[in-house]
Amino acid sequence: MASIVEARGLLKKFGPLVAVAGIDFAVEAGTCFGFLGPNGAGKTSTMRMVCCQSPLTAGQLYVSGLDVRTQGRAIKALLGVVPQENNLDPDFTVLHNLVVYARYFEMPPDTARRRAYEVLDLFHLREKAHSPVRDLSGGMKRRLVLARGLLHEPRILVLDEPTTGLDPQGRHMVWQKLRQLREQGTTVLLSTQNMEEAARLCDWLVIMHQGRILAQGSPADLVREHVGSQVVEVPADAAPAIVGQLSRGDATWEEVEDTVYVFARDREALHRTIGLVPGATYRPATLEDVFLHLTGRGLTE
Repeated sequence: MASIVEARGLLKKFGPLVAVAGIDFAVEAGTCFGFLGPNGAGKTSTMRMVCCQSPLTAGQLYVSGLDVRTQGRAIKALLGVVPQENNLDPDFTVLHNLVVYARYFEMPPDTARRRAYEVLDLFHLREKAHSPVRDLSGGMKRRLVLARGLLHEPRILVLDEPTTGLDPQGRHMVWQKLRQLREQGTTVLLSTQNMEEAARLCDWLVIMHQGRILAQGSPADLVREHVGSQVVEVPADAAPAIVGQLSRGDATWEEVEDTVYVFARDREALHRTIGLVPGATYRPATLEDVFLHLTGRGLTE
């Protein structure tokens, strides 16, 4: 399948700070491609370059075959952008926010109103069409920003932390809508720190840290490759009893403060290696285990 977004040696510097350190990636059309990483990993800087909002320091970046250095206007016409912040006009009504935004895409007034009501229906906001934005709840504002990004039926939807501030019901509703859009052929670029969101939505992920790509693959493949299928969390005071057994190669481990995390390829290997440990928690491995294993468990700012 052809790549609709492709980066080669993509570099972004802010003075001496390297935000994106010469990364390569390719996004297949009609898929959901995720950027996963802690604060300061370079996710938003990468997304801003894709959206032609921030110039490249070096490297190459193409969107639908167009060069972001020279064809930014044409690229922006293809994109629906949902930024981290809710940058709505608080003095306009919900409907007016959408109709005004439609002018950027030279949409006829009748078409703009029709599309505005369609996207409001999509995110269950029609009854708020004539309410001032300042009167909406935080979750409603977030859904309105998502609706605005879809107003002009973009080929590529760029989402930067799209469900931040949503309650569980709102988050699951947005996930359902995004899956529907992907099934209809829309390409989705998603930046997130939400592991469940990444696992549920993404066909392919890159895990970023300090401006570099540490790993990439499907969520399931990343879990299998980096941590296996099973995890056991063991109290640190029980560690001396099991560390010697882990040299057999069936499992790996790391100690973090008061807990030892043991990763195994399968349940049988786990029980063969350490058996049942009193006070331990046994569970399936998740994408969060991969994330913490690769990027570390300390706080990053």
